[in-house]
Amino acid sequence: MATVSFQQATRVYPGGDKPAVDKLELEIGDGEFMVLVGPSGCGKSTSLRMLAGLEEVNEGKIFIGDRDVTDLPPKDRDIAMVFQNYALYPHMTVADNMGFALKMAGIPKAERDTRVMEAAKLLGLEEFLARKPKALSGGQRQRVAMGRAIVRQPQVFLMDEPLSNLDAKLRVSTRTQISALVTRLGVTTVYVTHDQIEAMTMGDRVAVMKDGLLQQVDSPLALYDHPANLFVAGFIGSPAMNLIEGKIVEGGVRVGDFVMPVAREILAKAAGEDSLVLGVRPENLVVAEQGLAIDVDLVEELGADGYVYGTMAGLDTAEKLKAQQIVARISTRTPPQRGTSVKLNVADPKLMHVFSKATQQRLND
Repeated sequence: MATVSFQQATRVYPGGDKPAVDKLELEIGDGEFMVLVGPSGCGKSTSLRMLAGLEEVNEGKIFIGDRDVTDLPPKDRDIAMVFQNYALYPHMTVADNMGFALKMAGIPKAERDTRVMEAAKLLGLEEFLARKPKALSGGQRQRVAMGRAIVRQPQVFLMDEPLSNLDAKLRVSTRTQISALVTRLGVTTVYVTHDQIEAMTMGDRVAVMKDGLLQQVDSPLALYDHPANLFVAGFIGSPAMNLIEGKIVEGGVRVGDFVMPVAREILAKAAGEDSLVLGVRPENLVVAEQGLAIDVDLVEELGADGYVYGTMAGLDTAEKLKAQQIVARISTRTPPQRGTSVKLNVADPKLMHVFSKATQQRLND
């Protein structure tokens, strides 16, 4: 096991006008499960490939443990990678696929067989060892790819969107298995995904990236409760946080005909601005007698609770198409009907986030 350290690591592709990864500064602890998350093109896979040695580091350094691996070839980095497309050899059996890297490393056959069988038991693959990949399901192939990484007993696991080819139900069960497995093995793991639910449920810590820049790194719950800026606030959470722009007035921020109370000391931080963006999680909005009036466009009933989707009341059709959608979670068995209007208020003002429109940074502590 080992720590991983990105020190101002930068990757600029030939012909690119800006870095794909820009001065990434990230410390990953020994045995930690770190998830890199963000939209397509944010630099998360490039960061992983830099760590693997598959992409050149144009500036900065990367350390695994106390070794500077910035210029080392992939085979000398003591890492094992699990790819999105499994990358199994179709003509080999499961056992041969899992043991191939050991064979290339000159490991004696008896030790290879022992390590392959140990990994197969760990992953529930004993009965499939003689089969070829074409005879396996997607989930089983993914476990074989995991097994191939495990038998190498590397210092660091690298996983590049390993669940993206699986169906929704299998993704849920497989991510649980991967989390439990990595915890049991205690190997430092760097995991890349664009799915923020995967990131929130699997990572010890999550690093959120956008346009090659690290936006915030923290525990999943800290990212949810204390997003550093508007991007993180809107990206983390499902359904996404409501981000509502309003005018600064005495005592708060006016949204439509309603004033959302905001503490004076927070408003003082926005000196020189006339507008702020309020962030409210769907579960922190409740139907009330006083509040922000919205027209209900859709109601999702999920059994124990549901979600109301709407836009601010009083807008014409053209304005509604451009308007910010507002989502509230409800726990009643008699939700408001589509086409009606309701008023929503903040259940707990302490949980409301306030962002500068100019800098996009969070203003409340």
